[in-house]
Amino acid sequence: ATTAAPQSPTTPATTSPPLSWRGVSLAGAEFGESKLPGSYGADYIYPANESVGYYKAKGMNLVRVPFRWERLQPQLNQDFDAAELARLRSLVDAAAAQGVDVLLDPHNYARYRGEIVGSDAVPHTAFADFWRRLALQFKDNPHILFGLMNEPHSMATETWVAAANAGIAAIRGTGASNVITVPGNGWTGAHSWSQNFYGTPNAQAMLNVTDSGNKLLFEVHQYLDGDSSGQSATCVSPTIGVERLRDFTGWLKANGKRGLLGEFAGGDNDTCRQAVSATLQYMKDNGDQWAGWVWWAGGPWWPADYIYDIEPKAGSDRPQMQWLAPYLN
Repeated sequence: ATTAAPQSPTTPATTSPPLSWRGVSLAGAEFGESKLPGSYGADYIYPANESVGYYKAKGMNLVRVPFRWERLQPQLNQDFDAAELARLRSLVDAAAAQGVDVLLDPHNYARYRGEIVGSDAVPHTAFADFWRRLALQFKDNPHILFGLMNEPHSMATETWVAAANAGIAAIRGTGASNVITVPGNGWTGAHSWSQNFYGTPNAQAMLNVTDSGNKLLFEVHQYLDGDSSGQSATCVSPTIGVERLRDFTGWLKANGKRGLLGEFAGGDNDTCRQAVSATLQYMKDNGDQWAGWVWWAGGPWWPADYIYDIEPKAGSDRPQMQWLAPYLN
């Protein structure tokens, strides 16, 4: 095994192959979280199938589909809502028919109706039941990746690890061989993977996550603004993305793991353009550790001034789409 440090973003973009997955989160089905279940078409919406075609034409081969657990499974340990499942399946089938992979993303922050997964109200068995049912629906589709959960936070890291292991075991118990992505605690920030402000560091606790299928990716999110929250169009510096990914990349390398950058973005300005490009190049140069990336976000319901939106407007590409283009093929 080599102990060489992860590479710096100095190699030209043409020298290494593209990462396995390059994509976008198609937001909409997770909207209206204060209204559960809410009214379809008024509080939330699934992106139109045609939206997938736009991103595929640009060279993307993955769409991440955020949705709310409570809408798909209105009662724990009970059947899925038939209408909601049909909406999800329609988008999944449209993407798969075009050869585009889908990362299913229960966008719930390790909660169900506000209660933490692993609590008395939402035991690990309920999380496992949800994933067993979802895996049974989609396990025969090779285009599907299972994203265990969006951004667990404000809980013991050990509680999340136990939940993740229960979900993974339930998925594999169905016979599913699909790739599974598992986030860490603390909003799964790459920059904070080794920190402990949220409890036991992910760098320590996540080594206890196991997958009998050995097809696991560790999913991190990383924004480039001052506090890594993704709420500002300002990026700290042209190198901030590389700086914030470096520790996690080293962890992947040291432990023989692979990662997915499940959310990242930057506002429409030159510093962010440089930061995004350097981040993409860094991952490309460290392709043994990085399986891919997913931009946040596209989808039909973003306001016109949303700082990270790359959904085309009036038939025109958004500026940030040009930044991604060199890394899409």
